[in-house]
Amino acid sequence: MTAALTAGALTGTLLLTGCGGPASASGDDSSASGAKADLSVSSAYMPQPVSDTMAAGFLTIVNDGGADDELTSVTSDAAGSVTMHRTVGGAMREADRLTVPAHGRLVFRSGGDHLMFDGMKRKPVEGQSVDVELHFARSGELKVEMPVKPATYNPATGH
Repeated sequence: MTAALTAGALTGTLLLTGCGGPASASGDDSSASGAKADLSVSSAYMPQPVSDTMAAGFLTIVNDGGADDELTSVTSDAAGSVTMHRTVGGAMREADRLTVPAHGRLVFRSGGDHLMFDGMKRKPVEGQSVDVELHFARSGELKVEMPVKPATYNPATGH
């Protein structure tokens, strides 16, 4: 009788272990493994724009976690819209989402990938800052204060 109970318990355990929750059904196994993105931002700045209506923004998103995440959009009360742009082979293309790799970073820098602020509500000047919200597929929102630097600013630490 004890062998039958042990076999029944083992069978029940195997059946329960095989059941997947919503994370496995969606194909995202990061929850099952416990891996999560751990995001932070460094080197954020906006060069003082020449135009009254457009500006660029640069920053580095660091992911110290064990799972990828995706930057899906950027918003700011200072602009009508903020778009993400990839620069490949000297050509700029708008991107609808960008990956922040596990244990890696997504870098927006001058001459490379960057943020474009269109329809500025006021022209930012050196010494001010622009508030930005980064929206991620898995990690939610991250608020960033982007200081306005001189138009020729080049960060000493790079990106």
